[in-house]
Amino acid sequence: MLWKYLLRRLLLMIPTLLGITVVCFVIINLAPGSPLEQKIAQIKFGGQVSGSTGGGGDSVVSEEVIEALKVQYGFDKPLPMRYLLWLKNIVTLDFGDSFSYEMPVTELILEKLPISLQFGIASLILVYLICIPLGIAKAVRNGNQFDMISSIVLMVLYSIPPLTLGILLRVYFAGGSFLDIFPLGEAYSDNYFDMTLWEQILDRAHHFVLPLICYVVNSFTVLTFLMKNSLLEEVKLDYVRTARAKGLPERTVIYKHALRNALIPILTGLGGFLTVFFAGSIIIEQMFSLDGMGLLSYKSILARDYNVIMALIFIQSLLAMVGRLISDMTYVLVDPRIDFQ
Repeated sequence: MLWKYLLRRLLLMIPTLLGITVVCFVIINLAPGSPLEQKIAQIKFGGQVSGSTGGGGDSVVSEEVIEALKVQYGFDKPLPMRYLLWLKNIVTLDFGDSFSYEMPVTELILEKLPISLQFGIASLILVYLICIPLGIAKAVRNGNQFDMISSIVLMVLYSIPPLTLGILLRVYFAGGSFLDIFPLGEAYSDNYFDMTLWEQILDRAHHFVLPLICYVVNSFTVLTFLMKNSLLEEVKLDYVRTARAKGLPERTVIYKHALRNALIPILTGLGGFLTVFFAGSIIIEQMFSLDGMGLLSYKSILARDYNVIMALIFIQSLLAMVGRLISDMTYVLVDPRIDFQ
């Protein structure tokens, strides 16, 4: 039964991906400011391409140059044909070439992915290792001084936008007006490749502290309160009351009986981290000079780099659906009573 469910979900991904890519392909191709228009404007005001006339101020682009550019960018074919060609290449994971970076999109993504992947994995580990125990502690001590103080701290942190938090961290801890403990930005030091393996690990960790705090601070609050409220709901149920009535220790009641079911909404969010691994953060990457997926997405949209945009949309959509499937499958691991029909 489980394999049938998996097969059905995987097959449903195909029309979903087709629908998403069709809509996005049409929208970005019909939007003003295409790569062709940007290139023509660059030639007109740059005047550095053969086939254009005029000086360096305002050139007239010949029809031959325009037609050659259309062929170069693939705009010599109608929109439906361009989509079908793109779809054909996707089967072999060929996303084409980037117009602005002038390199294969696959190589470009593989070049930018490690930074975002490292932050995504580190965020996942930190958030779950800290927030689950903290949420349990708050639920067990619900209403006391520890719960109130930790709630105030978490809400204050949650209310600070990542941009503001990043600025504060740089000013106070990265050589601003106060302490000079951490570097201002970049993923590693200039002499990184001359270091030993252990020194490289420490150097990376040193550079990752401030941006990682910006990555995870909002997730801390959400996941901690989700864990606390989920556990509080479970301890009100009859099976927990029965366990207490049998005289079981409170620690056994919480950790052996209530916690397992309370973890269901927490663990099902694991699948959503797949998109976090890939997406990155534009604001944090820009602030700390990290060349990751977030910055790549932002620059590609500004440059109307269609091939890069469509590749990112396709991969993000696929990861979102796979992540959702993983989330559903974790239900079985936590609660074997669930049956996929």
